[in-house]
Amino acid sequence: MTIAQTQASLQNSGAFQTAAERFGIIEKPDLTFTPQIARETAHLYERVKQFIPAFEWPVYAPYVHAINQLKKERGAVILAHNYQTPDIFHCVADIVGDSLQLARDATKVDAEIIIQCGVHFMAETSKLLNPEKTVLIPDARAGCSLSESITGADVRLLKERYPGVPVVTYVNTSADVKAETDICCTSSNVLAVVESLESDTVLCIPDEYLAMNVAKQTKKKILTWKGHCEVHERFTAAELLAYKEADPSIEIIGHPECHPDVIAVCDFAGSTSGMINYVKDKRPARVLLVTECSMASNIQAEVKGVDFIKPCNLCPHMKRITLPKILDSLLFMREEVLVDPAIADRARLAVERMVNLKQ
Repeated sequence: MTIAQTQASLQNSGAFQTAAERFGIIEKPDLTFTPQIARETAHLYERVKQFIPAFEWPVYAPYVHAINQLKKERGAVILAHNYQTPDIFHCVADIVGDSLQLARDATKVDAEIIIQCGVHFMAETSKLLNPEKTVLIPDARAGCSLSESITGADVRLLKERYPGVPVVTYVNTSADVKAETDICCTSSNVLAVVESLESDTVLCIPDEYLAMNVAKQTKKKILTWKGHCEVHERFTAAELLAYKEADPSIEIIGHPECHPDVIAVCDFAGSTSGMINYVKDKRPARVLLVTECSMASNIQAEVKGVDFIKPCNLCPHMKRITLPKILDSLLFMREEVLVDPAIADRARLAVERMVNLKQ
């Protein structure tokens, strides 16, 4: 059931009010760049000045200022994924991280309203873990190629084909898929999740490359599904070897959503958080992050003395989230993320098993 269908069903029952009806609409503020706004956002500009030219900051600053004021007025908290642009990540977000970190932190949020700056499955996950809270995503079209590669019906067919085989589902999936899952995983904990299961055979879906990479680290038989991240699948081993040939001093750090041939030529492979920690701990002189381009910028803003080489593959879905859309989300209380109650409890259980897994 889609968001629109869920809303229609609740509206017909007389039990549903939109977020705008519950919280009200706020008039759009004046977005003129003033000396006061310049002063009050100067410390934030310091964080992003290497990515946003000074002559452009007067365009960004009024939105940053308005969002930070409005989230206090609304009692809202902004969660932002590492793939968000620096203006969002460093200037308006309250909580940042990879999918696992955001899932965990979503359970600790006291605010009544969560603004999810990421893609739709992340907002759905926040809603699953906070069923009584209002979860908004600034653009409901912010999807995910992995999430769209599989449906709940597909998982049911897989379970019929492989009866008794536990299903580990990447968190990059819809609630409908999670509801058919034994336990979710992220790139941070996929090996721990797989090893936590007693079965010798595990369905690890839908990311084929993540499953292939974890299969190299476990004795269990890993069954896969042909889903891919449209950002990470574009990287090739030949491309990375060309960088190495041009400059052997470059350290290449890869994400396990990349093809195993790509991971094989990396100096280090790890999850989003693992890649960040590697750079912060090792401080390589020159580094190439084989992942979404904005993450390199967000790390670069925090880590000095590291030269980042950026083969700039961008996620078109993450880039649907912008400051103007975040502002509109706070003003007009849109787009609200709802999960069909018929599947929410089962989907929530799979996510909670992941979040609560001791590692």
